[in-house]
Amino acid sequence: MWQSYLNGLLVALGLIMAIGAQNAFVLAQSLRREHHLPVAALCITCDALLVAAGVFGLATLLAQSPLLLSIARWGGAAFLLWYGSQALRRACSKQSLQHGANQTVRSLRTVLLSALAVTLLNPHVYLDTVLLIGSLGAQQSVPGAYVVGAASASLLWFLTLAIGAAWLAPWLARPSTWRILDLLVAVMMFTVAMQLIVAG
Repeated sequence: MWQSYLNGLLVALGLIMAIGAQNAFVLAQSLRREHHLPVAALCITCDALLVAAGVFGLATLLAQSPLLLSIARWGGAAFLLWYGSQALRRACSKQSLQHGANQTVRSLRTVLLSALAVTLLNPHVYLDTVLLIGSLGAQQSVPGAYVVGAASASLLWFLTLAIGAAWLAPWLARPSTWRILDLLVAVMMFTVAMQLIVAG
C-alpha cells in the first residue's frame, strides 16, 4: 500500500511542478491575494477527482476516443489564447498590485469559474493527469493508495504555491514586477496554445 502511495505522490509531484497554465493562474491569484486559497482548494479537488477517474477507467476511454481529445485540444487552445491576450493587455498597461487593490475585486464565483476553466479546458490536464497518471495508477497493486498519494502531491504543491506567493506579494508589489509576471503568464498561455494547435 505504501509503495503505491509513494508512487502516486512522486509521479504527481514531478508533473504538477512543471510551470503550466494552472500553476500560472494560481500564482497570479495568490500575488493579488484574490480568493487564492479557494482557488488552490478547487485545483486540489479537481486534480484528485481527475486522477481517480483516470485510475478507475477514464484514461482507457480517452485513449480510445480521438474525437474527445480533439475537442479538448481545440477548445483549450481557444481559451488559452484568450486568457493569454488578457494577461498581455495587463502587462502593457500601468496596472500594478497596489493599483489593482484599489479596483473592484472580482467575486469569488467569477474567480472560481475562471480557475475551473483554466483547469478543465486545458487538454494537458487530460493528457497528464488522466491519461499518464491515471494509466500508471491502474497498474498499481493498491490503486486507491496511489490516488491518495497523487492527491497529497496536489495538496502540498498548491497550498505551498498559494500561501508562499501571497506571503511574497508585499515584496513584489511593484509595477515592473507585476508587468513581468503578466508577461510571463501571457507567454506561457500562448506557448501551450501553440503546442496544442501544432499537435492538432
